[in-house]
Amino acid sequence: MPQKTSFDVRLGKWTRREFRQAMESCQLKGCILPLAAVEQHLEHMAMEHDWRSVNVIAEQVAEALRPGVVVAQGIMAGISEHHMKHPGTLSLSPGTFLSVVDDLVDSLVRAGFENILVLNGHGGNVIPCQQTWDQFLRRHPVNLHFMSYWDVLNQEDALDLLEGGHRLPEDLPGHAQEFETSMALRWFSENVRSQAMQDQKDRSPLLGTREKGEAFPRRIVERLTDYMHGMLAGSRKQTIPPFHP
Repeated sequence: MPQKTSFDVRLGKWTRREFRQAMESCQLKGCILPLAAVEQHLEHMAMEHDWRSVNVIAEQVAEALRPGVVVAQGIMAGISEHHMKHPGTLSLSPGTFLSVVDDLVDSLVRAGFENILVLNGHGGNVIPCQQTWDQFLRRHPVNLHFMSYWDVLNQEDALDLLEGGHRLPEDLPGHAQEFETSMALRWFSENVRSQAMQDQKDRSPLLGTREKGEAFPRRIVERLTDYMHGMLAGSRKQTIPPFHP
């Protein structure tokens, strides 16, 4: 049977034999699990933005660490009740969302991964995950990390690259404004409706450019690659919270 001739960082593109052989040979050392949302992004951007952007980042990090890391694309929708005023938004209740994340992490642990980065791309997912992460760590005592991809950016990055405002998190990442619009213009420009940017009340998306959409991910991917390299090397280990005595 023909063997896999090219390395695709997306786990779903592998066959069970290819994956089994990669794990048995200790080729695969870690996995990235993207979390995001399908929700309104003002009048000018497609609702899949969060999913597309977090996967752009996750896949580039995995490419930088190939062949040791894959991306497990398991769930698109997130916690978006605060956007449900705008029809078309898809939302999961916090309990449902966390149960699905837990099941996906469990699947990856049972597959043999000991280094798992749950990489978030939607603000509404942050607090529910942070508030329950100690429970996840007790249930899955592996090197399991949670962070949003923009967490590696700081005030200096905002001052350096943004024109419209420099507040964290209001402007960086913000919502469908200069930062996210720049990401879309660079990586999936078909999702940006240029005329709608002129028509809508919020004018900050007009400050988005392809150049900023190139510069921000470059910094993000470099820093996340370093972060996950530390996970794989054992220098960045998650602390498992103790059980009650």
